[in-house]
Amino acid sequence: MRRQANNSDAGAERTAREWMQILGPYREPNQTRSVLEIAITAGPFVLLWIASWAALSVSYWLSLAIATIAAGFLVRLFMIQHDCGHGALFRKRIANDWVGRVIGVVTLTPYDVWRRNHAIHHASSGNLDRRGIGDIQTLTVREYRALPLWRRLAYRIYRHPVVMFGIGPAYLFMLQHRLPVGLMRAGWRPWITSMGTNLGIALVVILMMWLVGAGTFLLVHLPIMLLASSIGVWLFYVQHQFEDTFWAEGSSWSLPDAALQGSSYYDLPMLLRWMTANIGIHHVHHLYSGIPYYRLPEVLRDHPDLAAVSRMTLTESLRCVRLRLWDESTRRLVSFREARQHR
Repeated sequence: MRRQANNSDAGAERTAREWMQILGPYREPNQTRSVLEIAITAGPFVLLWIASWAALSVSYWLSLAIATIAAGFLVRLFMIQHDCGHGALFRKRIANDWVGRVIGVVTLTPYDVWRRNHAIHHASSGNLDRRGIGDIQTLTVREYRALPLWRRLAYRIYRHPVVMFGIGPAYLFMLQHRLPVGLMRAGWRPWITSMGTNLGIALVVILMMWLVGAGTFLLVHLPIMLLASSIGVWLFYVQHQFEDTFWAEGSSWSLPDAALQGSSYYDLPMLLRWMTANIGIHHVHHLYSGIPYYRLPEVLRDHPDLAAVSRMTLTESLRCVRLRLWDESTRRLVSFREARQHR
């Protein structure tokens, strides 16, 4: 898929300061709406979990079908947690933080650690000099060619769809999030919040296993968690890993360019848009991360020029899976095969 290179010019004409002024009024959350959004997401998730459990007595395939829908609501819960991390859901930070921490027990995500890493992602997205935290590892063609054979193989395995959207998400949410290894420089806070989340998870798991049985709990909850984690990683992937995305280094990098050109507008069908809490309007989110997700469609309605920036449909997004290297010469993401041909 190759979109027009100038499809972001309309948005890129404005500076970051101009966009901050334009999008600033959308920052104000409707706190009643925020509470309602949590209720209509958490409530159905609990009911669907119970329904999946009850369906086990009828058919495990029926239970799995219900679990698939429940996974969608779990993804939506994570997106609400995501908005809390940006301080977007409520006016007071303490409200955002504690709602985010509670949801983090359900999504297996230590809220404070994730918030820190995600803030780094927003501040460095598309910057070739600041890769490695809160993003998907992406090598340039030149870097890949300079690697020894075994490291090339490791990178290929890492970028393989089975690992990227299957094994990787399960490892990330079930194992990696349990211990904040590598964050000792940030002090003990990452460990404290991670252990707090782990304790909350342990208590919930023990309670649920006591209520329904260990085997039954795993039969219901494991598919929900695995599917939701894969969907979450997929969404994050297509938001930045598309052909005409933006990568730069040194003074060539700028935050508005990275936001507009390096973040996609994932134009999903209405139901999926609701289930993913408008996270597909990702270029606007990167321009002004403090806007509540339920107000992002307002931005596109009021500023239709942004609706044409880096737009990607569901069908088009499937082609992004093959893109794995940043080609410095053509300034686009390419596949391994294209990298060989260009050489």
